[in-house]
Amino acid sequence: MNYHYPLDDEWSKQEVIDVVNFFSLVEQAYEKQVAREDVLAAYQKFKRIVPSKSEEKTYFREFEQASGYAAFPVVKKARNSDQKNIRMK
Repeated sequence: MNYHYPLDDEWSKQEVIDVVNFFSLVEQAYEKQVAREDVLAAYQKFKRIVPSKSEEKTYFREFEQASGYAAFPVVKKARNSDQKNIRMK
């Protein structure tokens, strides 16, 4: 991993941890597999920190540009799946 997660300097330490955890789960969904419930819980925390849809899109875009992984399809798959684990192809 030779990139940085998109973060805001004004976030608290816990908020930074929560956002990094969410993006880490997105990576895991592409590289291995991840528990669906973990993704949904992490996304809920992310949305408490970044409630604005436009800001969310900005952070998702920055993350995808840096990592090559798209966050929204992971969230969408977690919401729509009834499987315990999800994996992106």
